[in-house]
This record gives sequence, structure tokens and C-alpha cells, in this order.
Amino acid sequence: MSSQVVLNPLQAPSTSERIASIFVTPMSLDDIPAVMAIERASFPRPWPERAYRYELTENPEAYFVVARAYEIEAAPTAPRSHWQRLAQRLGLQSRAPAQRALYTIVGFAGMWMHVDEAHIATIATHPGWRRRGVGERILVNLLREAQRRRAEIVTLEVRVSNIAAQQLYRKYGFEEVGRRKAYYQDNREDALLMTIVHFNTPEYRAQLDALERRLHPSG
Repeated sequence: MSSQVVLNPLQAPSTSERIASIFVTPMSLDDIPAVMAIERASFPRPWPERAYRYELTENPEAYFVVARAYEIEAAPTAPRSHWQRLAQRLGLQSRAPAQRALYTIVGFAGMWMHVDEAHIATIATHPGWRRRGVGERILVNLLREAQRRRAEIVTLEVRVSNIAAQQLYRKYGFEEVGRRKAYYQDNREDALLMTIVHFNTPEYRAQLDALERRLHPSG
């Protein structure tokens, strides 16, 4: 049994639940409420919900994903009768509680293809899940999809003040190739234009393979 939980964007992840895994999967329309909660917590000028609906239903060049954290928790059980308790004491009935799988959406991203260019349009992680490798897993998924679609270059914009994101992008081979003045409308902040120029090469594929192995050491 599995069900989805929409996280409060200001709430840290629970420490009482055992996290099984994080998976990156294609975004669906049912994911939009959770995506919007993270969107509003992450950006001063969030995309409207209709933008995500458009990308998922009308844009064949779009690739949008979510990161899901799967957890296991004990499922609620009905109060036991006297006879059930007696059967447990005699070893005739298992004491193991029923379990159910829960998943929460903890990040998302979107990418557009234009001829041979893959452009990462948006990427965000739930505030309570930052610095836990979620954004890096999402980025690797996007880069793998760009490879699958035979992109020659990958581009994105990032705020000049977002040093942590810039460090992650440089780790994966992005280089600063320009600056867009007053790109962000909320505070007129500049954006750095970053690009992986030699994306479709054996050297870069080997680099990405090595980085992914470190991200999934048991894989």
C-alpha cells in the first residue's frame, strides 16, 4: 500500500520515519500541488500552476521530473480484542505491525529541448531537504535525459548570489559563458549563463559516469 504526502514547505523532514530511497520520476498532473508548495517556498516570483499544466500536456519538447522520497511507517491498526492479545501471548498471532509505503515529493525540475540544446528551465528542492543530495540527483537525471535526446549543449541561468548552485553546476561541467543583466524581476539581480559546451563527447560521458557512481556508490 502506498500513498503520497504533501509536505509543508516550511517543515523539516521527520526523523521518526525510515527513509528508504529517493527516486527521480517524470512529473504528473497529480504531482502539481506538491510541486507548487515547493515552488512558492523557493522562488520570489513562482510559476503559476497553469504553466506546469501546459508543460505536461502541451509541450512535447518539455521534460519535467520530481524527486520522491520513499519512507516506511507502521500503518494504523484497529484496537485488539482480549482474544487477539491472548493469541499473541501464546505465539498464535504475529506481533509485527502492518506497514505502508509513503512517498513525499521533495524536489522537482524542468528542461526544454530546442534542436540540439537542452535548457534547464527550473530546479528546486524542498527547504527541509536541501544539502542532502536531492538537487544533485535531479540534475543527473536531467543530464541523462539530455544525452538520450542527443543534445549537443546544456544551458541554464542561475542567480549570481546562488553560490551553492553554481558550485554544483561547475562540478558537473558547466562553465560561465555570459551574464544576463537584471534578469530576475523581483530584485533586478543578474543571472549567470552557464553551459556544458562539450556535452556530447566521450570525455564528458565518462565524467558523468564517474560522478554518478560516486552519487550511487552501491549501484
